Amino acid sequence: MTVLVTGSRGRVASTLLGLLDAAGIKAKAASKNPADLSPPPGVETVRCDLTDPATFDTALTGVDSVFLYAEAGHAEAFADRARAAGVEHVVLLSSSSVLAPDAAENPIAASHLAAERAFSDAADAGAFEATHLQPGAFATNALQWAGTLRAGRGPTLPYPSAYGDPIHERDVAEAAFAVLTEPRLRGSSYLLTGPESLTFVEQLAILAEVTGRPAPHTVVTPEGWKESVAGFMPELFADALLSYWATHDGRPTPLTRTVEELTGHPARTFATWVTDHAQAFRP
Repeated sequence: MTVLVTGSRGRVASTLLGLLDAAGIKAKAASKNPADLSPPPGVETVRCDLTDPATFDTALTGVDSVFLYAEAGHAEAFADRARAAGVEHVVLLSSSSVLAPDAAENPIAASHLAAERAFSDAADAGAFEATHLQPGAFATNALQWAGTLRAGRGPTLPYPSAYGDPIHERDVAEAAFAVLTEPRLRGSSYLLTGPESLTFVEQLAILAEVTGRPAPHTVVTPEGWKESVAGFMPELFADALLSYWATHDGRPTPLTRTVEELTGHPARTFATWVTDHAQAFRP
């Protein structure tokens, strides 16, 4: 089996490459800029820009399975070229946001939903099998706080009591490895969560405990937060995030045991993730 791993600069994909290599499974590390990749020794690199269908055919040559980041713009074209290349299985890294009632209208969820539909339609037509991984909140989202925490300040939070289900990127990669290598797991959608439902305040407390450094925060109004991110975040995305946090303010996130069911071990805690990334939060 040969697995094409797209987005190989990402934390999930790079971890997956290591797992495949350790298991003796041939992989191709794909990226828009393959020269920037540092895959395990002997792993081939290839250019695959998910916004440029002209790069698809070369990347897909000789490939049996694909680990794919959700990019809705050319999902149908990728599905068509994967079918033509003889790909048997596509594992799509989607998002739990597709399960929301307003997913089609939500700018964050809509692209994931469109990609899922493109590959599900191709699978229904007999092109290949499609599996969707739907993680919730990535624990790596906490890295956006690292700069202010290193400076002795902390993040500004419009909804400090909003809950999330932070999941370690390695658990997502191990789930992907499981569905890529176990044929019985193909063709389903898997909702992945961390093992704990934690508020932002609780996550900061864990950061402080593990790193031994203060992890304060400042409460701001939703309007104030939106204004503070206006320079780099589109208004639609800011509104979607605020709506999500408001919906989960004081409401614990439902959890699944899907990581354990796929990998054979419980999902890693947020404290474990912080331990693995503690240096990012220290001066």
